[in-house]
Amino acid sequence: MAQAVSSDKIPVGISACLMGQTVRFNGGHKRSRFCTDTLSRYFEFRAVCPEVAIGMSVPREPIRLVSETPEDSVIRAVGTDSPELDVTHQLTDYAHTVSQQFDDLCGFIFMQKSPSCGLFGVKRYLPNGHPEGKAQGLFAAEFSRLNPLLPVEEAGRLNDAALLENFMVRVYAYRDWKNFVREGVTAKGLINFHSRYKYLVMAHSLVEYKAIGRLLANLSNDADRIADEYIQHLMTALRKPASRKMHTNTLMHLQGYLKNWMSPADKRELENLIHEYRNGIIPLVVPLTLLKHHLNHHDGVHDYARQQVYLNPHPYELGLRNAL
Repeated sequence: MAQAVSSDKIPVGISACLMGQTVRFNGGHKRSRFCTDTLSRYFEFRAVCPEVAIGMSVPREPIRLVSETPEDSVIRAVGTDSPELDVTHQLTDYAHTVSQQFDDLCGFIFMQKSPSCGLFGVKRYLPNGHPEGKAQGLFAAEFSRLNPLLPVEEAGRLNDAALLENFMVRVYAYRDWKNFVREGVTAKGLINFHSRYKYLVMAHSLVEYKAIGRLLANLSNDADRIADEYIQHLMTALRKPASRKMHTNTLMHLQGYLKNWMSPADKRELENLIHEYRNGIIPLVVPLTLLKHHLNHHDGVHDYARQQVYLNPHPYELGLRNAL
C-alpha cells in the first residue's frame, strides 16, 4: 500500500526553550522530551526564541501582554516591572523575519502561555497589573497571520492524543502539498493529488469535501488559481479534528471497495469492528488495520482505494491512532 510520507525529515519551527535551550527570562528552559526525543526523528526542527532574537538578554526582565482597557484590541508586550520596556513592534517585526527566513516550514510548535509564543489563552493585563482576559503571544499571532495555512500548535496541547494526531495529519499533508507544488501545478496533477486525499477530507469535513468537489468539477486552464483555492479548502478541512462519526462514515465508504471481494464472514467481521469503534469500545487502529489487510490481500481491489492518504497519513510507528 502506498505510504503518504517519505523518509525525509520535515522542516518544522519550534520555540527554542522547548528544545532545551536556556533562553527563558530566568535563564532556564522548558525542554519537551516528546519533541526532542520523539518528534525529532521525523522533524528537522528550526529553533526560534523571539525575545532573544530581538536583543533581550538572558536572564532578563519578563514581559507580559497589556491593553489599556478590557475592550481594547490593541495589545502591547511590556516589562512586568518597567512598562516603558515596550517590545511590541520588535516581536511582530521578527515574525516577518522568520516567515521570510524559514519559508520552507511545514509546521510550527509554540511554547504555551508565553507572551511572545503562546497561541491560546495567554494572560492579558491592564496597566494597573490586574489580569483581564486572554490573548495570543504577539510573535505567534503575527506569524500565524502571515502563514494562515501553516499547521501550528502549542507544545502542551500535544499531550492530547486527538490534537497531536490532528497536528501530524496537517504537517504531513502540508509537506506533501509543498512537494507537489514544487514539481509544477497542472490540472491533471491537481486531480491526482486530490484523488489521494479524498477520504481524508471526508473524515474531517463534509462541508469542505463538497466544496472541493465543486471546485475541481469546474477545473479550467487556470490551474494555479484553483490550486490556491484548493489548498485553502484542504487545510481548512484538516484543521477540524475528525470525529468517531466521521471516521465511521469514511471506513464504511472504503469498505465498499471490497464488497465484491470479501467473504460474507469477513464482511461481517469488519462491519462489527467498525460498529464497535463507532460505539467507543475499540480504538480506530483496530478496524483500520483489518481494512488495510483486506485492501492489500485482494488483488482485484482498485488501486484508488489503496492509495488513500487516510490509511497512512503519518508514520505508523507513532501509534497515533491507537488512542482515537
